[in-house]
Amino acid sequence: MKRLWTPAWIARHVALVVLVTTFLGLGWWQVSRAAAGNAISWGYAVEWPIFAGFVVFVWWREVRHTLREEPTAEAGDTTPDASTGETRGADEAGASAGTPETNRPRPGIRRPVRVARATAVDEVSDDADLAAYNRYLSWLNANPGAKPGDYPG
Repeated sequence: MKRLWTPAWIARHVALVVLVTTFLGLGWWQVSRAAAGNAISWGYAVEWPIFAGFVVFVWWREVRHTLREEPTAEAGDTTPDASTGETRGADEAGASAGTPETNRPRPGIRRPVRVARATAVDEVSDDADLAAYNRYLSWLNANPGAKPGDYPG
């Protein structure tokens, strides 16, 4: 639970309270306007509490995600050694953890893998215009800062 009382999480908790209070207040304001005869305000009176519910949903999902993931190893953290019962620093604990259970990949969004493109081999073509156009495109690709009027061919 300590992870939910960091400065970043305190800001999130405050934002939750402010947004939910504001959205529910705006919903109540729309109800009072609708009761005064403004028919379109009935739609807004329903919409603002839905926004407040969405804020609570996102906050709850982030809390669950934070509590589910393993705590990060900080400099002052100590981990008890299973074999000796001694405590050791987080650096030593991470270095000796070699079981498959502790080294499993964490679910979530991964970084995209950049794949190098293979350069197209110039195909022999009977069409001279197509071959000239392909040379022009190849030149533009090789000279990204050049303007089409700079083409020497």
